[in-house]
Amino acid sequence: MSKRFRQDVSPESVPRELLPGQSPELLKTLHLLDRTGRLHADARRKLKQINHLVRLLTPAIDDVLKRQQDPLIVDAGAGSAYLGFILYEIFLASRDSGRLLAVEPRPDLAIRVRERAKALSYKRLTLLESEVAKAPLPDRLHMLVALHACDTATDDALLAALTRGTDHVAVVPCCQAEIAHQLSGKSSFDPVLGELWRHRWHRREFGAHITNVIRALVLEAYGYQVTVTELVGWEHSMKNELILGRKVHRENRRGLRRLEELLARLPEARPKLVRNLGLGKAP
Repeated sequence: MSKRFRQDVSPESVPRELLPGQSPELLKTLHLLDRTGRLHADARRKLKQINHLVRLLTPAIDDVLKRQQDPLIVDAGAGSAYLGFILYEIFLASRDSGRLLAVEPRPDLAIRVRERAKALSYKRLTLLESEVAKAPLPDRLHMLVALHACDTATDDALLAALTRGTDHVAVVPCCQAEIAHQLSGKSSFDPVLGELWRHRWHRREFGAHITNVIRALVLEAYGYQVTVTELVGWEHSMKNELILGRKVHRENRRGLRRLEELLARLPEARPKLVRNLGLGKAP
């Protein structure tokens, strides 16, 4: 990792790290800045990652704000809701409408988010203490984001978005072990293809890669225009793949055919997203 990113940032230099409309006061409340206003190296890497994601999300959020009178943004698997708070401050705090709903099942983090929202007087930022798969979300969502929701939690976020026809979706997957487990000890109908995951290391990496390929194809099949890109450089995070989806059609039959063809060639790979949507044939 570059020495530059291992260094603290003095209070005087912190403004250079911030987005337009982003306040040091919020970052102090989130404990990303210490009491003196200093940005420590670990917090700096986290903030850089979140702020870069905010930049990439800005066109989608601007579209939602333009077309919806009371837009609803969901932060699925929110954790401490750093992303949610920053989105709220930059895009919603100065408006009279618009809501941000953070979904987080862990009680300690849920309490923390509620307390911080109250301290900041963010009345339209609310916390739903629930797993995403069981969350009683509204029938209509305008944007759903999921930053580093682990393993099948990313699938739960995508399921919530797809079943509600959400306008914009953005996920940054974290660890993904489900398909690697499914592939363990199994060979494909094509024995040569099985070499892609014969070794444990390759199985883990291939499993994570094919999981995200399938997720992108599912979004396309459901009528989304999909972009897959790098979120930040490897020096900031090893989990840096961003999948963006914008709803442009009701469905995409060509995309569904491509998905079904891929699943037919990989009968062992059936991630939760595919199973719960009833896609693909059983292996």
